[in-house]
Amino acid sequence: MHTEKTDIPSGRAFARFFIPLALQSASQGLTYPLVAMVASRGAGGPLNLAGLAQSNTVMYLLGTMGFGLITTGMVYGRNLEGYRQFRTVTLRIALFVISIQALLGIPYAAHLLFGRVIGLPPSIAGPAQITLLACVPLQFLFFMRIPYQVSMYNVRRTARASAATILRIALTAVLSPIFCLTGLVGPLWAIVCLTIPVALEVAMSRWLAGPSVRDLKSSEDPLVSKKEMFLFNLPLSIGGYLLSLSAIMLGAFIARAAEPERMLPVYHLALGLATPLAFGATRTREVVLAFMPAREDRWRTLVFTFYAGLVMGMLPLIFTLPGICEMYYVKLQNLSPEDLNLVRLTAVALVFYPFCVAIRAQGEGLAGLVKKPMTVIAGQAVFMGTVVVTGGVSLTLGLSGNFIGPLGLVLGNLASTITLRLVLGWAQRTQLPVPITTTSSGQIR
Repeated sequence: MHTEKTDIPSGRAFARFFIPLALQSASQGLTYPLVAMVASRGAGGPLNLAGLAQSNTVMYLLGTMGFGLITTGMVYGRNLEGYRQFRTVTLRIALFVISIQALLGIPYAAHLLFGRVIGLPPSIAGPAQITLLACVPLQFLFFMRIPYQVSMYNVRRTARASAATILRIALTAVLSPIFCLTGLVGPLWAIVCLTIPVALEVAMSRWLAGPSVRDLKSSEDPLVSKKEMFLFNLPLSIGGYLLSLSAIMLGAFIARAAEPERMLPVYHLALGLATPLAFGATRTREVVLAFMPAREDRWRTLVFTFYAGLVMGMLPLIFTLPGICEMYYVKLQNLSPEDLNLVRLTAVALVFYPFCVAIRAQGEGLAGLVKKPMTVIAGQAVFMGTVVVTGGVSLTLGLSGNFIGPLGLVLGNLASTITLRLVLGWAQRTQLPVPITTTSSGQIR
């Protein structure tokens, strides 16, 4: 593909950059249901799957320490020296995270975490402890692919970056039934089935990123220290923890509303389709960082974000259509036919969730450009506070549990966006960088 040499990026250029990233983000979650069949066919049955899910939750929370690394790399890793510093920072954070994870996987610490703190029965805590320890290499691999992805994002080669993830998903889809047919089942084999494709994803990402890394130029600008990069990443990562805690809180509020045994499955089934698209919508952040809009051109990314968020919010409604709804929710997900109308209404209520996430992420990209990460954490702190207030008020008003979640997510993201933009407007004292001239020969750059 070719792009015309122009100082003003078009909506088509935004779409070419954004669509592969959104597909990559939305599809990454597909690998976990694929390996679930490997875990659940072991001696412990579905209890293995429950343990694996708990250990993956802990692994994800620990990995949130790198939540802001992509933004950090896209801000500081645009020249050779900055990229090397960023790669070192990523490695050090990865080593710290896997050290904590390994310590938590030790039997005594795992018993305290899963048995005492979380309160899991031994039949689930056992697989959780084993898989948390076995996931240490997997956690490390997730960190190691970040610099390669960043190097491609910075030159707008997102189609190349997403190719490695497509390989990972395809390989996982092939390996999962093979493991089941050959009797390689249980929680440990599920981790093996998950890790092999990720290792190949990292290797392919390194190969695909080769030209982007080799093209990096030295800069005469002062070298940004590792400490500055880490301190830039830290508020973004803390914000990631706040978002994770907010999701847990919403589940707690729904569990305290009427008919939780009915409303929680309905909510999570509808959310299961909206969440990957919402995660894909966060890539509007990278659109801003990659195209680096000048102050007078920022509206272009905002308009693109508006349309992208609407499209991604509407896509899950396909599964509310007659025929498709019954096939997916009843036959595949084993939902009671009596609850189909509830899940349809919940899906409609979640339409604005990906849209609001896209708008929030676009603002976070602007904050990254002017190196104001504390504005992001301010917005996400308000997000968590809004979720708590919304949940409490909804319970008081007797709102149905399947609507508490969508309302909290939408209002939380809106409040976060408004707060971020107000704080950013107050804190910003310098102009945004002038847009880089787009030159392309073969690849989108």
